[in-house]
Amino acid sequence: MAPEYAVSVPHPPSPTVKRPEPAEHAVVVDGVSHAYGGVEALCDLSWHAPAGAITALLGRNGAGKTSVVEMAEGLRRPDSGSIRVLGAEPWNADAAHRARVGVMLQDGGLPMGTRPLELLRHLASFYAEPRDIDELAGALDIPTFNRTSVRRLSGGQRQRVALAAAMIGRPEVLFLDEPSAGLDPHARRDVWDLVEAERERGASVVVTTHSFEEAERLADHVVVMNEGRCVVQGSLADVTDGRSLEDVYFDLTGKGTL
Repeated sequence: MAPEYAVSVPHPPSPTVKRPEPAEHAVVVDGVSHAYGGVEALCDLSWHAPAGAITALLGRNGAGKTSVVEMAEGLRRPDSGSIRVLGAEPWNADAAHRARVGVMLQDGGLPMGTRPLELLRHLASFYAEPRDIDELAGALDIPTFNRTSVRRLSGGQRQRVALAAAMIGRPEVLFLDEPSAGLDPHARRDVWDLVEAERERGASVVVTTHSFEEAERLADHVVVMNEGRCVVQGSLADVTDGRSLEDVYFDLTGKGTL
């Protein structure tokens, strides 16, 4: 079960506080290994997410995508290796740093007894410059089911509320674990438009996905994982050599594309 945490909502620094100069990479995973009960989930895993870009983590179930993203979010610690998000270890980050990161978990993290807009207004109150709630909710069609508590929402409806919760504070880094899972085609395109808009405003986005279509639509940088290792990473053009992702096969021993 995913840890019961919502998007981090500590009081952010005043907007007058000078932020560090942007780094080349928003997220750096370096030699990370981790095991659950003796089962190796991540093995000397290294990849990076370029700043101001959308990075797609691709891989089959059990590849380790969610595990490493939860570590980058500060919800778990690796057994060895290091992870830096905006230059800091996420599990040791202070409140000001956490306010710069938005998180959408694969499952859980939302209070069940509240209604969607009530939740978004509460989260927005923690930030100095939150997004316009009505605009964000409208883009995700949330007002159409706002009279229903989160507990009684469908899976796709909860996905939309979780995405809005992750975006409400205008994060510099946004982690989205399968953001379009369970959505109909129209809602999926709406989500893709919002994710692309985050990149346009300068945010760095890390998306885990099983969908080649989603990766091709969104990704500037692709990381392919298998059995806790990085098989290949690079720009979409570098990884696919100009072909569709659906037509590319990967050597899962870690030697790259075939």
